[in-house]
Amino acid sequence: MTTPAERAEHGRAARKQASRSSHGLWIPAADRLDPLTVLARQAATRAPELLHLRYERMAASPFAFLRGAAAVMAADLATQPRTGLTVQLCGDAHLLNFGVFAAPGRTLTFDLHDFDETLPGPFEWDVKRLAASIVIAARDNGQSEDRARRAVHGAAKAYRESMHRLAGLGELDVWYEQIDTAEILPVVRRRRPEPPEPAGADGPDGPDGPPSGRRTSLLPLERLTDTDAPGGQRRIAPDPPLLEPLNRLDTATLRRIFIGYRSTLPEERRILLDRFRFVEGARMVVGVGGIGVRCYLVLLEGRNDDPLLLQIKEAERSVLEPQLRQSAYAHQGHRVVAGQRLLQAAADIFLGWVTGPEGRHFYWRRLRDLREPTAVEDLSPSLLHDYAELCGTALARAHARSGDRVAIAHYLGGSDTFDRALADFAVRYADRNAADHAALAAAVAAGRIPTEGPGPVRRL
Repeated sequence: MTTPAERAEHGRAARKQASRSSHGLWIPAADRLDPLTVLARQAATRAPELLHLRYERMAASPFAFLRGAAAVMAADLATQPRTGLTVQLCGDAHLLNFGVFAAPGRTLTFDLHDFDETLPGPFEWDVKRLAASIVIAARDNGQSEDRARRAVHGAAKAYRESMHRLAGLGELDVWYEQIDTAEILPVVRRRRPEPPEPAGADGPDGPDGPPSGRRTSLLPLERLTDTDAPGGQRRIAPDPPLLEPLNRLDTATLRRIFIGYRSTLPEERRILLDRFRFVEGARMVVGVGGIGVRCYLVLLEGRNDDPLLLQIKEAERSVLEPQLRQSAYAHQGHRVVAGQRLLQAAADIFLGWVTGPEGRHFYWRRLRDLREPTAVEDLSPSLLHDYAELCGTALARAHARSGDRVAIAHYLGGSDTFDRALADFAVRYADRNAADHAALAAAVAAGRIPTEGPGPVRRL
């Protein structure tokens, strides 16, 4: 086992592989693949009847494009120098993949909440995706470049200073570290009032309307179910094409998958799950980047008529894998679950995985209870800065659980060299993202990319 001094030296030595200032010098590779080709390759494994929604939503704004273009950015990051300081990456750490939600025990926590692309990799990849999303969100809000740079600088500084603080803590202290609710409320309470939501609006993990990220504050149970059935029994509320009932055959298949999922839970969680009965399932359309992967909502009911909503989502190979290394997990659902358990301070107690029809991989989780959804178009310059700092703090906490926090802290150092470089990178990458978004929007307008569904929904 290496000593803290040796770990610190390892971190400083990593500057020879990728200097801190080098992170600001991003230039597209000469053989950079057309982003539309990258998106088309992803589409090959997805449900074709939903792909028009993905392109339609990505074309709505540069920020929406970024949300759906994790594979594009992964390929771009792969051409840059790497520190070699490995952590469990979220893989898609943009602003909307952080939020305030109820953790097990019903306490409020601020954390990452999307892990479909999780994979071990260089810590800076997550930080750079967060930084780029901050500048793009600022531009979408009409904020100046100076304001955008300040927000990125704040996020990078918060990440760096949090990593230094965590480097001085013991292993158990780091493992149980959480962002105190008191740090969250001053930020989220300053949000401007939001206008009424269209039916079916939600965030990355539920049916959503505008791809900008605006979401209703209602809890999932209130949004997605009703008690209009005979006898007042709670049922999933259809909202085509975002939430559609399953036919009898698909429902039977989902019930079988549910039984297989149960076996991946720890014994005490199986006992808890057995106290609920399967009521019904429905197909969901989720987020932006995830549109086209198979995703379903399952309504369960406890012995005292208490409802529980679970989500089952198809897990494909991480978009990072072609750029890094093959996952240690043969099952992609297992990869997602293991990554979430490692990164989140308080992971979902219902996380599990299962193999479905045609050998497709799925993972199960409780539908997240986002209490303070973020609407990036409503963030004032000062609030964006504070929110970016909060995201940087949360990302450092997540990385410190899996990576060498001492080495990363000493790589980053005490100056703002890395912070300033991240701001330079974020501005440059925002320019590239804007051009990629324009290319997609032009292709959609010219009819080269479909924005209407081709036919009936593919079965489970």
